[in-house]
Amino acid sequence: MTRCNFYIDGAWVEPLGKHTVHSIVSPGDESVVGELLMGSADDANRAVAAAKKAFESYSQTTMAYRTEMLQKLQAAFERRYTEMAQAISTEMGAPWDLAYDSQAECGPGHIKATLEAAKDYPFSSRSGNNGDLISEPIGVCVLITPRTWPLNQIVSKLAPALLAGCTVVLKPSEFAPLSAKLVAEFVHEAGYPAGVFNMVYGDGPVVGPTLSSHPDVDLVSFTGSTAAGIAVAKSAADTVKRVSQELGGKSPNIVFADTDLDKAIGWSVRKCMSNTGQSCNAPTRLLVERSVYDKACVLAAQHGAAVQVAHPSTRGDVIGPLAMKRQFETVQRYIQIAIDEGARLLCGGLGRPEGLSKGYYARPTVFADVNNQMRIAREEVFGPVLVMIPFDTEEEAIQIANDTPYGLAAYIQCQDATRAQRVARRLRAGSVSINGTGQDYCSPFGGFKQSGNGREWGRFGLQDYLEYKVINYAH
Repeated sequence: MTRCNFYIDGAWVEPLGKHTVHSIVSPGDESVVGELLMGSADDANRAVAAAKKAFESYSQTTMAYRTEMLQKLQAAFERRYTEMAQAISTEMGAPWDLAYDSQAECGPGHIKATLEAAKDYPFSSRSGNNGDLISEPIGVCVLITPRTWPLNQIVSKLAPALLAGCTVVLKPSEFAPLSAKLVAEFVHEAGYPAGVFNMVYGDGPVVGPTLSSHPDVDLVSFTGSTAAGIAVAKSAADTVKRVSQELGGKSPNIVFADTDLDKAIGWSVRKCMSNTGQSCNAPTRLLVERSVYDKACVLAAQHGAAVQVAHPSTRGDVIGPLAMKRQFETVQRYIQIAIDEGARLLCGGLGRPEGLSKGYYARPTVFADVNNQMRIAREEVFGPVLVMIPFDTEEEAIQIANDTPYGLAAYIQCQDATRAQRVARRLRAGSVSINGTGQDYCSPFGGFKQSGNGREWGRFGLQDYLEYKVINYAH
């Protein structure tokens, strides 16, 4: 049983005043593995005060010092890597291979990318004929992170913030507290000065508004749902602070008839179902050229039925449970909505997979004959649910792909390189993947429209935590 409390001003502390206790439930078997102390506005204020006090000195440290400290943090991640993978698998149900090979790797991966980006970043340069352009840390930063890909979202924000010279208050999801607790331990082991990093747990509606509206906070970096992101932006508006948001998605995946259809459909199904569909950039709308649509439906049913669902401890190519009970219920509701809307069920459906009576497991589900006006095609399900939509022409494919309030990612399966590039340039999305090509840590991650604003990762993430000052002087 793990007990999670707060890390403020360089020490582990208890909440102020009365507090509630939140049970940490492992989604694989619904067992209680620990308890979490939930904070209040007073706890949030205490964390911000510590960060503000520490900023005065930490912001004046040299880049050499901050680089050395971040390298020490990287060493802590690498030293306790397996422990981090276990925490992630336990708290949000990631199967062991995914937790170890991908989820935990995001920690050192983002730190390395941030260190590399800083090597040639123009922190100081000439500005016109009479001045110097200086990059300075923006100030106290609040980082609000979600339950899925928990370490990825923490470290993609934390590494550039610390390297830029900012101080931080982290509010992780109360449904993924174990990995955040380890991050705080790693920061402490690395020897960061008191107050540079602070962590508070709490309900979003209670602690979130206190942090996002706080006059001493200079930036809020938020990852989560679009609805919650809107609330954060409104709360932050009165103090005119910078807000960076990475929000929802309903990413299109366009399959043209000239591709290797079995390979393309197999990849598409696996990519959608990976992490149990709990990735904001998952390709959840499968657009298929009509001449191969019927064959694609048969293949999608076969590949969907082949996706194995298993307990998080299982090794191999499997998917695990959804991260929490509420999300399981949401996915079940959307599957019913799709059935009610008249979508054709190819595989999966309501309920748990056979043999899994306990835990938040959903059946890998594929729907065909969906049109882009259905709720199942427009709203983010955040589960292992794929919808298939036919198209006749390239122009129609682009129109359907862009007809969404989101714009985080898009995917193209096509053997005609000229066509693929042409279509990619017309898709309104922050990243476009052609024929399954992945994205590395140095590329900007973020989206258009209601998928958010700003970009994370590498040098693009570093920019979020910097302010720019021009010093003009006579020669």
